[in-house]
Amino acid sequence: MIRYALICDNAHAFESWFSTSAGFEDQAKRGLVTCPVCNSAKVERAIMAPNVARTDLGPKAPAPAAAPSAPAPAPAPVALMSEKEKAFREMVTALHRHVRDNAEHVGERFAEEALKIHHGETEERAIYGEATPDDARMLHEEGVEFLPLPRLPGSGN
Repeated sequence: MIRYALICDNAHAFESWFSTSAGFEDQAKRGLVTCPVCNSAKVERAIMAPNVARTDLGPKAPAPAAAPSAPAPAPAPVALMSEKEKAFREMVTALHRHVRDNAEHVGERFAEEALKIHHGETEERAIYGEATPDDARMLHEEGVEFLPLPRLPGSGN
């Protein structure tokens, strides 16, 4: 197994294991290697320093066993925000609040409900919910007007 340091086109660094170098290349080419932070499939190997054991120092004494501890949480991406970014975040938050207060949440049924409204099978109303990329593509091809909402930083929406 080979551990690669990887980086996406949004500069998020992460690691992953592959059976061979060709295995990584094949999976990356097919879009199967994605960034765990932003889900981008544009991933490359990052520059790595090899981990080479020195043999000139003699055998190494075993390290004393450390007390078991909980695994450290993964570090969250952080950024220092300027006034412009703070204002943008406030606008996105206000948009989310407006949608939540003025539309019906239909959850994972968003694509189904949007199609029913578009085809006149149910009353016209404002709705919001979740849609997969395939759902969004299908709605676009059907001519349904919808607006993907930007995610709020720090939320799992």
